[in-house]
Amino acid sequence: MPHSAASIATKKHRSTSVPVSTSKRTIEIMDTTLRDGEQTSGVSFSASEKLTMAKLLLEELKVDRIEIASARVSEGEFDSVKQITGWARSMGYEDRIEVLTFVDGGSSIAWMQEAGAKVQNLLTKGSLNHLTHQLKRSPDQHFAEIAKVIEMAVKAEIETNVYLEDWSNGMRNSQEYVFQFLDFLATQPLKRILLPDTLGVLTPSETFEFIDKIVRRYPDIHFDFHGHNDYDLSVANVMEALKAGCHGLHLTVNGMGERAGNAPLASVVAVINDFMPHLKINVQESSLFKVSKLVSAFTGFRIPANKPIVGDNVFTQTAGIHADGDNKKNLYFNDLLPERFGRKRKYALGKTSGKANIQKNLQELGLTLNDEELKKVTERIIELGDKKERVTKEDLPYIISDVLDSESYQHKVNIKSYVLTHSKGLKPSTTVSIDINGEIHEESAQGDGQFDAFMNALRKIYRAKKLSLPHLTDYAVRIPPGSNSDALCETIITWQSEEKEFTTRGLDSDQTVSAIKATEKMLNII
Repeated sequence: MPHSAASIATKKHRSTSVPVSTSKRTIEIMDTTLRDGEQTSGVSFSASEKLTMAKLLLEELKVDRIEIASARVSEGEFDSVKQITGWARSMGYEDRIEVLTFVDGGSSIAWMQEAGAKVQNLLTKGSLNHLTHQLKRSPDQHFAEIAKVIEMAVKAEIETNVYLEDWSNGMRNSQEYVFQFLDFLATQPLKRILLPDTLGVLTPSETFEFIDKIVRRYPDIHFDFHGHNDYDLSVANVMEALKAGCHGLHLTVNGMGERAGNAPLASVVAVINDFMPHLKINVQESSLFKVSKLVSAFTGFRIPANKPIVGDNVFTQTAGIHADGDNKKNLYFNDLLPERFGRKRKYALGKTSGKANIQKNLQELGLTLNDEELKKVTERIIELGDKKERVTKEDLPYIISDVLDSESYQHKVNIKSYVLTHSKGLKPSTTVSIDINGEIHEESAQGDGQFDAFMNALRKIYRAKKLSLPHLTDYAVRIPPGSNSDALCETIITWQSEEKEFTTRGLDSDQTVSAIKATEKMLNII
């Protein structure tokens, strides 16, 4: 088995965990979101979306190559490839645009020529099991057909990379065939050999073992690793593939792909940059989040909130003790600083929030509270959290206003309870129980809406006590500007009494309840 100086150096590095030279090995990143990622159930990109993504991936995210389609799939796929290759030709990116092709006697090559594509990723059989039962060919027959396709590609001035489909199972169950195949491919005019864990079955130790064997045996061939995530091991497998000496990786934005998806681009980029200092990649970290969000918008494929790097929650501290620790020498920070990815750290507001969380959000808003005010606001946020409401930074000024406004008058009137009903074909009705200066009053009424019914019940109580209520002259509902929270809405009611006009506000997750809270404030003011 031949050994090159490079493979010996790699072995030395693995055993000592210390780089043997100051030069870094550059790893090619091939993004296959537009091809393999499109195999995500229910996902299909339009031609314009594919072109937009191709531009972003190559020019902003700066991946080295993109795999954009499968040959001969559809007319729409052909149009999208033609658009991308036209743009790529004008930019000098032709050799960075790749298309999956098939051993089909040259039909894929003809399709590529018409579409203007210059690099084929030829799909072949990497396990004896697939070859025998799917193609029903002998190895020699398969190799001969591959050689003809490659010869046609050379004549058409198309560059060839070769996929060994089901390679991982091939290495497990038919290594002799895999090495026979690689011996043949070593004689062909290829640029790269692509090693897919097609069914996502590899363990990290197997990934290292198999790729290490291959890289040592064929030191002059470029090998890519293509990992799937069926056991949630794709990122770990990528790390082991790199340690074993592979030269390139296939990744997708948001880990999109068939079944459990492919190795996710953002996580792998962060892992390489933070844990593999002897390796170099060209991907721009700061664009990962932007591209992730765009792909999510194009596909409707939601990003899990806890997905590393790009999930909504991954740079959000929820527990108050963590925010307190961040105030004291950033005790809960790690190397995954959100600014690296064009993001900001957030401090969640909920039932586990402490004063430190709230202070962090107040600092961002440029607001200050004294200790007593901060205590009351904290209690209100915890109360909302207990109701399973999600509060955002944008909600905070409204909560502060509501809490501090409630302290500006004596609470002589307390709406103890109410029942709001709304049934099809019947007028809404309300039953109200209210405490006025220690006396409990209860009344029911109907109305044109739930709040109107509530006010009619309230008027009955006040008429019985020979008391008058001010007229409602304006009613407005709003949510905090910029808030993406469904926790809070603010109802602002303007009242006109004999003496003056005044406004009260109520805050709650339910619009009618927030109006009732605003009304309770009015009752105490009068």
